[in-house]
Amino acid sequence: MRHSTELKKERENFILNNVEYEMIHFSKFNYDTLHYISHYRRPGKGDSSTYNDVVIMADTETSKKAVDTIGENHVVAFTISIRAYSKNICTLWGNKPSEMVTAISKILLHMAGDKTIIYVQNLSYDWVFIRKFLFSRFGLPNKQLNTKSHYPIMIEWENGLILKDSLILSQRSLEKWGNDLNVEHQKAVGKWDYNKIRTQYELYNTNELQYIEFDTLCGVECIDTLMKSLHKKVYSMPYTATGIPREEVRKRGKKAGAKNLFNRLGITYEQYKKLEQVYHGGYTHANRHVVGWVLGDEETIIEAYDFASSYPFVLLSEKYPCEKFNTAPNCSIYQIINDAENYAFMFKLIAVGVRLKNDFIEMPSLQFSKCVKIVNGVTDNGRVLCADYLEIYLTEMDLQIIARQYDFYKHICTEVEYAYKDYLPHWFTDYIYELFRDKTVYKDGDQILYMLQKGKLNSLYGMCVQKCIKETIEEMYLSGEYEKKKLDEAGEREIYEQYLSNRNSILPYSWGVWCTSYAFYNLFQLGACCEKWLYSDTDSCYGINWNKDKIAQYNQKAIEKLHNNGYEPIEHNGKQYSLGVAEFDGAYSEFVVLGSKRYCGRQIKDMYIHHKGRKLRLKIRPLKITVAGVPKTGVKCLNNDISNFKEGLIFSGKITNKKTHTYFFTDDIYIDENGNETGDSIDLSPCDYLLDRVENMAWEDLISEEINIQIAGEIELYD
Repeated sequence: MRHSTELKKERENFILNNVEYEMIHFSKFNYDTLHYISHYRRPGKGDSSTYNDVVIMADTETSKKAVDTIGENHVVAFTISIRAYSKNICTLWGNKPSEMVTAISKILLHMAGDKTIIYVQNLSYDWVFIRKFLFSRFGLPNKQLNTKSHYPIMIEWENGLILKDSLILSQRSLEKWGNDLNVEHQKAVGKWDYNKIRTQYELYNTNELQYIEFDTLCGVECIDTLMKSLHKKVYSMPYTATGIPREEVRKRGKKAGAKNLFNRLGITYEQYKKLEQVYHGGYTHANRHVVGWVLGDEETIIEAYDFASSYPFVLLSEKYPCEKFNTAPNCSIYQIINDAENYAFMFKLIAVGVRLKNDFIEMPSLQFSKCVKIVNGVTDNGRVLCADYLEIYLTEMDLQIIARQYDFYKHICTEVEYAYKDYLPHWFTDYIYELFRDKTVYKDGDQILYMLQKGKLNSLYGMCVQKCIKETIEEMYLSGEYEKKKLDEAGEREIYEQYLSNRNSILPYSWGVWCTSYAFYNLFQLGACCEKWLYSDTDSCYGINWNKDKIAQYNQKAIEKLHNNGYEPIEHNGKQYSLGVAEFDGAYSEFVVLGSKRYCGRQIKDMYIHHKGRKLRLKIRPLKITVAGVPKTGVKCLNNDISNFKEGLIFSGKITNKKTHTYFFTDDIYIDENGNETGDSIDLSPCDYLLDRVENMAWEDLISEEINIQIAGEIELYD
């Protein structure tokens, strides 16, 4: 019997030398070609199944039944591209979902491996249209992984078919992914009219066929390129972008004995639940005094600064809880602040008579949604301006900003726990530094490696804050609805104990919690470098009259922090690059903000157009907007006039191409009046967006009547 390596080489040579790529109707393809696809057994996973060594991507195109209506849709075309041995073999196409399932069935039958992975870019959409047709042929899935309702990222059947979502892996559109990886076949943008009403008997022109062909062809080339760059087989590809660096972290951590440190920290279930209360995301806020005002003129320029790799920087430069947390008696905020340099604290702040120190504090830091209790709270776009009483869980880094901004009539810190702080272990921080170095070096060179290293670098923080107790979300196959399985405390404790004992659990959740606290603290140091802080979003500040000397001092301190932990700036092409420094990110002649994730500006930079062979400098620069939920194309709704960016502006869905999802689940597959096979579907309809603004509070409006607060127990509050 021939050695398996020889057989695999023989199969590869046959494909490479005898198979010519073709775009072909699924019914005419010679599926015997797929006999030459090799298969592999997944090592070390206790799984005896074999996986076909082939990259496949599937996609559907759908149509409405009528223009400007909301109703059931249907599939009008599908493609399945197949690639093996770094060569495109074919793109199969057809019209009906039942035909798609037939093509998939033939593919499975003509390859020798037990399991076949098929990628779908944005599986959550295509899945709805084809689910009933797959059920009718293959039965119900035996495994499914959902990140949230209506968002499956993996679905598997007993017959070995595995559908995987490539969008959550790439974290970008197919057009951008193909561009970033510079694959041969780019998405054929603009060659398909999505407003045209189609049936499953459509005759497609050359442009339309190329559009559906290049969608999946671009996809398999992207998957293959990524797979090679990661040195993976198709069966070992991670589900998500965060999963890409996870294996390397585990490998390095295992070699360095990281599990011993993880076990030594010994975070209990009760401490983990408290850490969940302490954790907060990035700080996003608008100065309430300028909301709705168009700022900027010939003398007033708005400038933006942002941090280079804010979260990776604080993972390298700061100290984290590196011992077990110990309990401490109730204390004042000043006692915690005095020990903040050497010890990490997590605690509950109880405060009476909470007030901003003055009206000139533009960016209040107390987050309303994180308060576990609050009485008579007055808020500014989610941030507390004043309250008669509140309770909130914090770290010592959060507390330092809050104590600078607020006065308390009475307060106390309870449920206090502390741990000695130290730098994170070098097996982890060295990897972060290497990724930053590689990203810097590859930026002007190998774009594929640049994209990979940048993605890995940005994923490491996410690995630290992955929930230890994850909720289970199940799809109800008959109804199409999703159900969250709620756990009682006993169930949560059991899952948490399993997490603690898992040999792959090596990154404590507490590190991610303190990472965001340090980044939050640094953002307020940067905001203090300008005369008027207008807006901020996690790692960036927009302001007026920046003190460049203060920024330089901040940057020098950031570089010194890294130096103290053994990390120097990266030298590349005669320049120095460092994590954590504040960098200039643009100047604006006009700027207006209405609240969190709602702002617009006219950036100052030289822009040119070519006209009749001449290069002409534009006097009026275009506007750009950031509005959560509105595509950047929404700027067209302003007619190049920033004063139109105000409360009541309607971003037309027909202009922005913003869509709303309407789900339709049928009892069974049926044939509609036009002869189209129809099952479950999603209707995507243009969706208008009404721009609103935050409530603008005046200082005199913050005064409320005095009330009496009674705190249960014998707790003595501090003045």
